[in-house]
Amino acid sequence: MSDPATLTAEPPSRPQATEQDDLRVAREVLATEAAGLTALADSLGAAFANAVGRLAVATGRVVVSGMGKSGHVGRKIAATLASTGTPALFVHPAEASHGDLGMIVPGDAVLALSNSGETAELADLVAHARRFALPLVAITARAQSALAQAADVALILPAAAEACPMGLAPTTSTTMQLALGDALAVALLTRRGFTAADFRSFHPGGRLGARLRRVRELMHTGTAMPLADPDMRMAAALVLMTEKRFGCLGVQAPDNALIGMVTDGDLRRSMGPDLLSRRVKDIMTLTPRTIGPDALAVEALHIMNAPDRPVTALFVVDTDSRPVGILHVHDLLRAGLA
Repeated sequence: MSDPATLTAEPPSRPQATEQDDLRVAREVLATEAAGLTALADSLGAAFANAVGRLAVATGRVVVSGMGKSGHVGRKIAATLASTGTPALFVHPAEASHGDLGMIVPGDAVLALSNSGETAELADLVAHARRFALPLVAITARAQSALAQAADVALILPAAAEACPMGLAPTTSTTMQLALGDALAVALLTRRGFTAADFRSFHPGGRLGARLRRVRELMHTGTAMPLADPDMRMAAALVLMTEKRFGCLGVQAPDNALIGMVTDGDLRRSMGPDLLSRRVKDIMTLTPRTIGPDALAVEALHIMNAPDRPVTALFVVDTDSRPVGILHVHDLLRAGLA
């Protein structure tokens, strides 16, 4: 019969981990994964360039697939490709065997991820790619695996220790997969000449989209601009400034070029009994700061926030210095930039 004391005994307590223990483990993980990335970078060669070339000429989409952790990584790779100009989607390999193979059509290319290269769920998808002669790029750690042998191009992950102390949980291997996917996406982006304007078209929402907006998208144009002749009396100029509500007034030469600007600061500095009878050219600031319509809105914010002389409005001018619009800091605030 069991001793009652044995039945109620508490399991032996484990040593309490300290903050330093946690930091040590975290640094070891990062160092291990960094070593894996270094090895991966050193291993790249002709196969990588071949893979980029095959994906670049696909007239359809890059279909990314993987099972388990490789599948989670594959979803991110597909999202990165799609957002950087390479049409892509993720197809779950198990779902592919139950009808989703119909999503993969001639013109597509397949990017399959499997650390072992022996993932059974990928078999039908690989067979489908071979049947329709779709370019097949594999990311795997085993050059002699079934996946690597079936692929047109196999990108082989170098031997690297997993960061898990038992060497079991996918850590370094998935980090290398993810980084290799980023490398493919950026290489394709560069090859296609993808620009910041293209990037914004795929990221219209949020702060990133706001930072990529152009000045011409936010500026006020036409009769909204407060513009005056250099000989206008300040009495009329003040009425115009109040009406337009930008807190400033642009001054145009006879050829319509912007030659000056009157601001609230100029008014304060010129305050006196004769202010209303003076002419705009007598108190304006010469050669005001301006910006072009195709500049990024974030650049306008940088100019407005210049520490030596911050301003709340900028005139937008063309290549001949003629005003084509005006931008106020409130426009940048509404766009989510400031």
